[in-house]
Amino acid sequence: MSCLKCLKYTMCVVNFIFFICGATVFGLGIYLMTFSRFPSLLPSLQAMNIANTLFITGIIITCVSFLGFLGALKENRCLLISFFILLFILMLAELAAACLLLMYETQIDSFINEDLNKGLQSSINNRKTPNTTIDDDWDKVQRTFKCCGISNHTQWGTIVPESCNNPEKNPQYWPDGCFTKLKDTFEKNLLNTGVGVIVICIIEVLGMCFTMTLFCHISRSGLGYK
Repeated sequence: MSCLKCLKYTMCVVNFIFFICGATVFGLGIYLMTFSRFPSLLPSLQAMNIANTLFITGIIITCVSFLGFLGALKENRCLLISFFILLFILMLAELAAACLLLMYETQIDSFINEDLNKGLQSSINNRKTPNTTIDDDWDKVQRTFKCCGISNHTQWGTIVPESCNNPEKNPQYWPDGCFTKLKDTFEKNLLNTGVGVIVICIIEVLGMCFTMTLFCHISRSGLGYK
């Protein structure tokens, strides 16, 4: 009984931590939706921008963790089995997404590159408007990541924005393109990314094991569905 109580309160604490994390991600998504327009970077993915992705991810994490927290705290079999099923579906979705990214890496790379070119061209056209001062998402990204254009500054043509300027002035513009820099950073941290995905899957598997253990104990106790 003491082990099961320990398991119960461990599930409560862990799910509460994930609930807080989910609420934070949810809040960040709302903030970005309010103060940023990142869809302009990828015109074809207006609905799948960073803000919307964080918003939806935050909702999922918050709802699932709250379900696990309440199910463990109240020892409710219905909530526990729902939590188990949702965790299982999430794990399958994550594994499927990882497999698709590996299988279609070249096609995804080409699609993002083409879409970024469309977004960049749209930004260039907006900057050609007379007497208009524009500080769009490209400027935010270039200042944040110290990059210029997609692969280099020449893609801006004759209208190179101030956000490309290198404060050290040697060279005049940031030498790396934003997409190139992002790919290089991802490739350098590929091992860390893989470890992170494995750790998340392990946490989900442990969560499912703990949930089923608690569920079976409640069933043997004859408490039934509450």
